[in-house]
Amino acid sequence: MPKQMAIAPAHIACVGLGWFPQTPGGLDRYVYELTYHLAAAQDRVDLYALGLPETDPDLPNLGGVQGNFPVKLINLASPDSSLWQRMQDTRRNFLSGDATPLDAINLHFALYSLPILSKLPDQVPVTFTFHGPWALESKAEGANSIEVFLKKWLVEKQVYRRADRFIVLSKAFGQILHQEYQVPEAKIHVIPGGVDLTRFKGNLSRSVARTQLGWNQEHFILFTPRRLVNRMGLDKLIDALATIKTIAPQVWLAIAGKGSMQATLAQQVVELGLEDHVKFLGFLPDDQLPLAYQAADLTVMPSQSLEGFGLTLLESLASGTPVMCTPVGGMPEVIAPFSPNLIANSKETKAICDLLAAIVMGEITLPARADCRQYAADNFDWHKIAQQVRQVLLA
Repeated sequence: MPKQMAIAPAHIACVGLGWFPQTPGGLDRYVYELTYHLAAAQDRVDLYALGLPETDPDLPNLGGVQGNFPVKLINLASPDSSLWQRMQDTRRNFLSGDATPLDAINLHFALYSLPILSKLPDQVPVTFTFHGPWALESKAEGANSIEVFLKKWLVEKQVYRRADRFIVLSKAFGQILHQEYQVPEAKIHVIPGGVDLTRFKGNLSRSVARTQLGWNQEHFILFTPRRLVNRMGLDKLIDALATIKTIAPQVWLAIAGKGSMQATLAQQVVELGLEDHVKFLGFLPDDQLPLAYQAADLTVMPSQSLEGFGLTLLESLASGTPVMCTPVGGMPEVIAPFSPNLIANSKETKAICDLLAAIVMGEITLPARADCRQYAADNFDWHKIAQQVRQVLLA
């Protein structure tokens, strides 16, 4: 049998948004873990973003190892400067003083891709990873029509015209990219997100995890790590809980995250008399997130719109905790092959309430912890996902 030829290391430039450990969010986490896994496989990876550390950062259990982040970090601009200054600095600092030939460029956020378009080498393939429709997300959160127009037509459209190919994390967002931005389907590659199986794992019993967090052992605990904004559906989840607690007094909801709706949601909890059934955890430190998943009986994703994938789904499953979601965006693509009965019939309060009530009352059997973990490992291991992404970047 002939020997398999080794894959030659590539030089890949990724243009992100921020630095994940300081700016938690799906896009920043994705870029952080993707660049790590590409570099760990011997590629040279340069990460351009805002607010990156000036010294080599330590790895807090990323990839199951300790050490420095194996990616070259290049600051584009200070996140605290004005927009105009950020755009100028981004253009000036991208590829500045680096004459080493690139094999691929991977863009992740339209705003900071815009000022560097004229600096992208013609001979190097450019892939845009579409994490979501920036303009439509802004519209969903109440932005005015002028702001939405500028984001779509003067930023996103300009950047997408320059990209040679696209990666989306779900078929749902592939459809949005094609329909809203007229990107040809032949240019769109669907590759799901990944999860770090060495960080999110079911190594603790639910009882031990609850003890460490100080959570009640007798509660049926729902957990949701979300930005507290309109389209996440937390108001509908809280409304559903008001009904469920009348038939299942042991139900308890832990909400992790911050956002513009925090005060509104807190007032809703008071008005519904749910003070003993809902706890706002605020920003949950990164080292406590795997613990919270393991302490919960169920992770709940009640999203109302534009949920392109949901890395939370993978983190929970890898931690051994099943996930219930609404039929929104790319979430059903993750959950349906494993536990289709945990997808609500609609995104409305009644559908969320009916499904949760059936789960809490034991009418629907939840998947075993080991099965959740195995499904995540078989389908979303970052080592495998990163290599699929690499093939598209270098095609």
